[in-house]
Amino acid sequence: MSDSLRPRPVPGLGANVIGAEEEALVLDVLRRKEPFRYYGLNPAAPPPMVAQLEREFREYIGTDYALAVSSGTAALEVALAAMGIGPGDEVIVTAWSWISCFTAIVRTGARPVLAEIDDSLNLDPAEIARLATPRTRAVLIVHYQGVAADMEPIVLEAHRRGIFVLEDCAQSLGARYRGRRIGTWGDVATFSFQYNKVATCGEGGMVTTRDRRIYQRAVRLSDLGNYRPYHATIVPAQEPAMVGGQFRMSELAGAVALAQLRKVDGMMAHCRALQARVLTKIKGLTGLTTRRIVDPDGDFGFEIYLFLERAEWTGPFHERLTALNVNCGARTGTYPQYNRDYVKSPQMTHHPALSPFRDEAVWPAPGYRAEDFPRTEDLTKRFIALPLGPLYTAEDADYIGDCVVRVQREVCR
Repeated sequence: MSDSLRPRPVPGLGANVIGAEEEALVLDVLRRKEPFRYYGLNPAAPPPMVAQLEREFREYIGTDYALAVSSGTAALEVALAAMGIGPGDEVIVTAWSWISCFTAIVRTGARPVLAEIDDSLNLDPAEIARLATPRTRAVLIVHYQGVAADMEPIVLEAHRRGIFVLEDCAQSLGARYRGRRIGTWGDVATFSFQYNKVATCGEGGMVTTRDRRIYQRAVRLSDLGNYRPYHATIVPAQEPAMVGGQFRMSELAGAVALAQLRKVDGMMAHCRALQARVLTKIKGLTGLTTRRIVDPDGDFGFEIYLFLERAEWTGPFHERLTALNVNCGARTGTYPQYNRDYVKSPQMTHHPALSPFRDEAVWPAPGYRAEDFPRTEDLTKRFIALPLGPLYTAEDADYIGDCVVRVQREVCR
């Protein structure tokens, strides 16, 4: 490897492949002057874009029902409420997870119960047995950064106890587990089209399920309690009306998301090929290991995680890779929930009576402190994340691999 620095490739996923396809579908919406999904100029013919997205999404995932919503966070809130999660209930979720995974549970009135991750950076399946109580109604599984959680033991343990399985696939659209797409293993799944996700429309989400009742409830919860004729053609209305929120996706967002969905497999194949080149170069290096991937054939491949043997190596490793123009992170946008201000705060919700923690005499209580999660603390302080993406080339991947080899020789001794 020469001392010349390769320019940094542009990081990112779906946003980097926005092009003519998205433009054509957006222009179609604008030219029809029908940006609202349920009606437009012709009441007899509802606008087609979000409906087409839902059809193609459920076919792509391999499920029965798909409901487009305004964000990934909205998808989580709708999914939890559609399952009937509420005050007095508990939902197990990894301490290492995105903000919405915690806040969506709290906003239903339920209590998030934080769990440890394992070296896959996903839920340790054994945590369900450790944490489940008679109040546990669901476990929220985060398929973290393109890699599926170990779903078979998770689903078996949860369903044996009568616990719903909610898959949060926001970061991992397209990934597989044992030949099946994630989002088809649990009772309900959610996806995100936020800017940083695999496929993006700026902001948007999807709820998928095979359960007719949950689908009907999700529709009502997302649309002010309504159950419009379009949904009745999919499942006749049987669930009673209820008060709902307003989480509808617009036709403009649907147009972009639809074009993006059609590009996911191409991005995945590209990222997997890049990842294979990097991993070949760094295989066998001492002082570091790579993230454990339960199903290597189903990994999306857009981010490689290196676990350093010693936490004190992480800073120097990150600094030297950065100096070589390698995009990397000692952390990602995810942080342990117990380190976030809204968890540390005794207020928690906009009104104290709404907090599931309102009866705790001392806060943070046991189960919500860093010292309660030794494995999560250890793992998340020892990794370096190496992003890949559709604008990276094979030469970029080779350079990243060479730089990791060089820095390993300098740091891991």
